[in-house]
Amino acid sequence: MAKQLGGGDGIRDQKPGMRGRAAPHRPQRPDPTPRSGPAPAPAPLGEAPGSGSDPAGPLTDRLRYLDAATRRIARGMNLDETLWELCRAAVPAFADRAYIHLYAPLPVGDEAAAEPGVLQLHCTDRSERRDPDAPDPEPAPADQDDSQAAPTVRPVPGSPLAGLLRDGRPALGDTPGVASAAAELLGTPGTPPALPPGQRLIFAPLHGRSHALGSVLLTREAGREDFTADDLLVASQLATHTALGLEKAMLYEREASVANTLQRTMLPPSLPKPPGVRLASRYLPSSRTAQVGGDWYDAIPLPGNRVALVIGDVMGHSMTSAAIMGQLRTSVQTLAGLDLPPDEVLHHLDDQAGRLGSEHTATCLYALYDPVLHRLLVSNAGHLPPVLLRPDGGVEVLEAPPGAPIGVGSGGFRSVETHAPAGATLLLYTDGLVESRDSDVVTGVERLCARLGTAARGPAAPALEELCDAALGALGSGERDDDIALLAARFEGILPETVAYWYMAPRPQTAGQARRLTRRTLADWGLDSLVETTELLVSEVVANAVRFATRPITLRLLHTDVLRCEVGDDSTVVPRMQHARLSDEGGRGLFLVDQLAQRWGATRLSTGKVVWFEQPLPRTPGAH
Repeated sequence: MAKQLGGGDGIRDQKPGMRGRAAPHRPQRPDPTPRSGPAPAPAPLGEAPGSGSDPAGPLTDRLRYLDAATRRIARGMNLDETLWELCRAAVPAFADRAYIHLYAPLPVGDEAAAEPGVLQLHCTDRSERRDPDAPDPEPAPADQDDSQAAPTVRPVPGSPLAGLLRDGRPALGDTPGVASAAAELLGTPGTPPALPPGQRLIFAPLHGRSHALGSVLLTREAGREDFTADDLLVASQLATHTALGLEKAMLYEREASVANTLQRTMLPPSLPKPPGVRLASRYLPSSRTAQVGGDWYDAIPLPGNRVALVIGDVMGHSMTSAAIMGQLRTSVQTLAGLDLPPDEVLHHLDDQAGRLGSEHTATCLYALYDPVLHRLLVSNAGHLPPVLLRPDGGVEVLEAPPGAPIGVGSGGFRSVETHAPAGATLLLYTDGLVESRDSDVVTGVERLCARLGTAARGPAAPALEELCDAALGALGSGERDDDIALLAARFEGILPETVAYWYMAPRPQTAGQARRLTRRTLADWGLDSLVETTELLVSEVVANAVRFATRPITLRLLHTDVLRCEVGDDSTVVPRMQHARLSDEGGRGLFLVDQLAQRWGATRLSTGKVVWFEQPLPRTPGAH
C-alpha cells in the first residue's frame, strides 16, 4: 500500500541495520520537521487529495514531500547512506519498487568516464505490507535482492539506454526507448510483457555536474494510479539531489583517501630491525575528519647499535600541520645522525621550528636506547610521558621533566636516564590514545596502564603486536576523536659476552695491536673463518684513524646477527673513498673496505666520528 503524505516529512525517520552488509555509521540527527501531534492522513502522491475541495492540495503535498525527501537525501555522508535515503524517500511514498544502477567505476570530479561504461546493480527496494509502527527495512543490497534485475549492464553506444543516460532527463515508460532500456536494466531483454505498463514506470538518470553516474528505475504496481507529468518533476528532483549527494560522497571519500595516503607516506614505510630491540607501531587516523593530522613516530638506528625512538604531534588538522610534521621529522632524523643527547636534539629542533613559523607548535618525546649498557635516555618537549612495562608485569609511567612544546622557543629541555632491563617494553603514544570527549588525559593514562597490566598477566610476555592491540583497546575499531600514533619497543639488549671494547693510543703500532685483539676475539667467538678478512679491514680503518686522532681511539666489536666493527676517534674529518693511481702508495684502504664488507659507513659525532663496517656471519652446518 502506498504511504500517505501530508503534515510532517511524509517519510519515516527510523534506520535499521542494512540486510546483507554492515550498515555505515549514521549519526543521530533531530527530525527536521517539528511534530506537534498526529498528522491527518493525506492522499498518496499522484492521487486526488481525497474529499478536500482545495485544488492546491496535491501541490502542497508534493512540496512537503520534496522538502523532506531532498533534505533527507542531502544528509547522506557516503554513497551507501545517500542511496539508502533515496530508497526510503521513494518507496513506498512515491513508488512501489526502486532499482538503482551505478557506473563502475564512478567518475569523480572532472575525470573523463571510461567508454563504454559498465552499470552495476547497487541496491533495490520495494513496498510491502507491514505494521505502520514498525521501523522501515533497509533497501536490499544488490547481492541480497530477490527481485529480477540485471546485476551488470553494458550500455552499447547508440542504444536507447545509452541515449537516455546521456540525455539526463527522466521519462515515463511509454516514451520511445524507455521500455527497451528498462528491460535491459531489469535483465529481461526481449520480454516486454514482464515490464509494468508504460504509465507505471519512470526511468530517471542520475546526472552529476558533468557526468552520468547511473540510473534509478521506479515502478508502481497494479491498484495504484499511474505516474503523471507532475510525477516526472518529482522524480527529476529526487534524481538530481541524489546525484549531487553521490558526487559529494565520492569527493569526500577521495579527499579522505588522499589525506590518509598523504599522512601515511610521511610516516616510516617500515620499522628498522636493529639488534637488541624489537619494534611495532600503529597509526589510526581520526574517524571524524578527512584532514591529515600532525601525529608521527620514528625509529632511527644510530652508531653502536643504539636506536632513537621518537614520537610527536603537531597541533591541528590541516595540510599545513602535515607539512610542518614532515619538516620536523626530517630535522629529527638529521639531528639524530649527529649523535647528540636527547635534550640537545630537542633544543635544535625547537630552533628549527622557530624558523618555520611561530603559529604552529608541536610536542615531541625523544628516547635513546643503548642495548649494550641497557640504558634509556629520555627528553620531553611537552609530550605525554611514556609508559614502561617491566618484565615482571609491572607498569610504570616514566616522568621525564616536560619542557615547553616545540616552537615556543623557551628551551629548558633535560635528559633523564633510566635502566632499561631486558624484556621491558616502552610505549610511546600521542594524546588521541588517552584523551577524548569522555575522558581527560590523567584518566586515559590510568586506563592505558590498566590495559597493559591486564595484557601482561600470564606465564609468558605478550607478543608485541598483541600488546599494541591491547593498548588501543576499543579505539582500534571504534570512533576516534583524534589521530593515534603508537610506537612500542621491546628491549632485548646485547649480551656483554658478545661485545669487545678497547681504548688504544694513536701511534703507528696501534694497527698491529688492533689486528691481534681482533684475531683473539674472533677465535673466542668461533668466527675463525672471518679472521683474515676482518684483520685486514680493522687494520685499514684503525690506520686511517691514527693519522688524524689526537686522543685515544676506540675499537669495538659486536657479535649479533652480523659481525660489526666500530672505530672512533676525535677528528671530525670523515674519510672518503678515493681511486688511487698505480704510482700511489696509499689511498686504497676504504676501497678495500667497500669491496670486502657487507656494509660500511662513517658517522659524525659531537666528539668526533665513528667509522664502521659489517660482515655477515658464516652459515652453520645445516642452515638454509
